Amino acid sequence: MILRSILKIILFFTTSVIFSQENLYSSLTIPEHLKENANAVIRLNETKISLKSSNEMVVKGRRIITILNKYGDRNIDAYMHYDNSRNIKSLQALVFDAYGEEIKKIKIKDFKDVSAVDGGTLYSDSRVKYLRYTPIDYPYTIEFTYETYTNNTAFIPSFRPVTDYYVSVESSEFSINYPETLSIRKKENNIEGLQLEKEDEVGMISYNIKNIESFKPEDYSPSILDVIPNVLFASKQFTLEGVYAEVENWDDFGKWMYHDLIKGTHDLSSQTINMIQDLVKNETSDIDKAKKIYQYVQDKVRYISVQVGIGGWKPFNASYVDEVGYGDCKALTNYTMSLLKAIDIESNYTVIYAGSSQRNLEKNFSAMQGNHVILSIPNNDENIWLECTSQKLPFGFIGDFTDDRDALVITPEGGEIVHTKKYETEENSQYIKGNYVVSDDGEIKVNVNITSEGIQYDDKYWLESEIERDIDVHYKKRWKYITNINIDSFNINNDKTNIKFIEDVSFKASNYTKKAGNRMLLTVNALNRNTDIPDRYRSRKFPLKINRGFIDKDEVEIILPPSYKVESLPTEKIIENKFGSYKINISEKDEKTLVYKREFIVNDGEFPKEDYNKFRIFYKEVSKYDNAKIALIKNQ
Repeated sequence: MILRSILKIILFFTTSVIFSQENLYSSLTIPEHLKENANAVIRLNETKISLKSSNEMVVKGRRIITILNKYGDRNIDAYMHYDNSRNIKSLQALVFDAYGEEIKKIKIKDFKDVSAVDGGTLYSDSRVKYLRYTPIDYPYTIEFTYETYTNNTAFIPSFRPVTDYYVSVESSEFSINYPETLSIRKKENNIEGLQLEKEDEVGMISYNIKNIESFKPEDYSPSILDVIPNVLFASKQFTLEGVYAEVENWDDFGKWMYHDLIKGTHDLSSQTINMIQDLVKNETSDIDKAKKIYQYVQDKVRYISVQVGIGGWKPFNASYVDEVGYGDCKALTNYTMSLLKAIDIESNYTVIYAGSSQRNLEKNFSAMQGNHVILSIPNNDENIWLECTSQKLPFGFIGDFTDDRDALVITPEGGEIVHTKKYETEENSQYIKGNYVVSDDGEIKVNVNITSEGIQYDDKYWLESEIERDIDVHYKKRWKYITNINIDSFNINNDKTNIKFIEDVSFKASNYTKKAGNRMLLTVNALNRNTDIPDRYRSRKFPLKINRGFIDKDEVEIILPPSYKVESLPTEKIIENKFGSYKINISEKDEKTLVYKREFIVNDGEFPKEDYNKFRIFYKEVSKYDNAKIALIKNQ
């Protein structure tokens, strides 16, 4: 085995220099700077798109990637989706060892073939073929080639050379060929300053990008989608499951979606309409009527993913949802919209990117975008946003799943990009009111009331439906810095009317304090310590981004142990900067009772990368004072 490896090395180095530079299958030819901070290197990624007409598209691809270590296995990305309208014409993978010698060939029949959606999906015609490969050694290289055909041209693949963190790119090539009868639009993002060649003429667009070093994730940075190079494409003329459209802007797009995909689905029976009208007859305002309808939907239906029909974009008819009691986000949103329409309340189907990263629809580039649908109700100069897939969220509350981002509101008159609800810093609040008793042997007995609103409500409301054992585990993790903790009791109140989550918790913990001679050291902040200190970076690459601000206010009474008194109290501490503020104050209520007050505010916003270290220092200071101790001295 050793002799064989030596012979390979000799053979490699006796080959011409020109050949070595062209040998993309061998890990030995990877430029050193592309290996730095990389788990994988994309040697070559070729995508060739042929738009033959508004209803014919062929995509050919060739991707060569070298996997450097076990963490790079997830970046093989040798998979291909298909369904009733997208056919796989060819699919193959070749595996090469570190020296570029082919060691395995995987044909289309050897790829795993599974449903492209999870078990929560009722049914779907979407499937995926993917390569499951277990390497015998690192590094290794995989060449993945494919060809697909579809009569849907609404989704033109984008040019996205970088696929993940810790993946560098040696070369990525992309081209679109199309007839002059089609009009192709594009939008470039984050391509400035790169080693790039591009052509754009009638009938052909191409990009060739080289030598992109890997991106490393950084705390409090923008989403990777906001920083990687990418180019979006769309055809003015396209077909989706046999439905032709001409779309040049969001207004056109909205008209097409409403009139061709949505309009004919509001077909509630007269019986259901009469029932709904009777349900709200005693309500005096449209908002109260809408609340009653929303609660009716939450009680009646459940969310199940359904991914068939016009590219998964056309909702089921309202009558069908009314009959079966389930649907996906499109169906449930459309059903709620139909019920509101039955009582003459205007509401609008809204397409959005869902997820905590606050991804926007591209405001200046109309195309098939988004992965979720919610409902908006115009209310004077604002919109009330409804998450129709949830059986738990309060009326008008969307949380971090769809907050603070650009979405497409679709009306009969057209489409409009509208920004969803932004929860301001002061709205994302947590108020703690509590007390704890310290015994002579260092045990504490705690009673605390916690009221959370805004995004902090969103972080906790799910606890309402958890079993007792899991809630006990949750609280022990929440106060993980306290050892020997035992939860005595808890009571949870999810106030959906005022959108407040209220917790009353009692617990005790032995050996909470530390003793040193005749002194007892007490960490005053028992209930809300900051344990998050952002990572340190020698050379920060990305801006500092704080997605959501918050405010924490605590007031806790501390009953001192009978045999001890306070030796001395620290002075009030105040920290204020552009990122927020921190204030603590400890005062004596009487000789046996202290009052601890704490306020911690963090502001949302985007700041230059040069500010990151100051932000980190802010969090370190907060953590230091949250862990500060006072000395109690034994009575003489």
